[in-house]
Amino acid sequence: MSETLVLSPSYEYVGRVSWDRAITLLFLGKVEVLEEYEDRDIRSVTFSIKMPSVIRFLQAIRGKRRAVKFSRENIYARDQGRCQYCWRKVTRDEFTYDHVNPRAAGGKTTWENVVASCMQCNQDKKNRTPAEAGMRLRTTPVRPKRLPDVRITLVWRKGMPESWKSWVRDFIYWNGELDNDEGDALAGV
Repeated sequence: MSETLVLSPSYEYVGRVSWDRAITLLFLGKVEVLEEYEDRDIRSVTFSIKMPSVIRFLQAIRGKRRAVKFSRENIYARDQGRCQYCWRKVTRDEFTYDHVNPRAAGGKTTWENVVASCMQCNQDKKNRTPAEAGMRLRTTPVRPKRLPDVRITLVWRKGMPESWKSWVRDFIYWNGELDNDEGDALAGV
């Protein structure tokens, strides 16, 4: 299936949606089409339209405030990419998340019980509480009301539609949930 690149009114990357979602947004008058797939038409008995490749919202998205979704990426963002025991900066690939109160002792996988940790600190702590391991948490884990601004790198790669090339910028600032499916941010629109 073909995807459509979605931009904000100020031409910043918002996400990607399926072509049929893009058509729905177009017919609702919420977006304009900036680029089309040259070789893909949508045909019905009464009309024919080129499949949109890049669309832009005409007005800012004003969605409902939703609770921040619990996810590995959002734990990393909340903890600012730092191990909550040694305070060392860790990359997304290096970090693990640690249950402050271990699952073996009844600890749950919740915002209030999970923190970002480097592998070394996670191994040192083992299946113990920080007090039992002689370690100290740098911050108290809480459920965030919103996440800090996060820099996401989006680079055009081979295999992406050529029509996206001029719209994709190297660095995009985005505030919201981090998911593998960027289109989720548009679900309520």
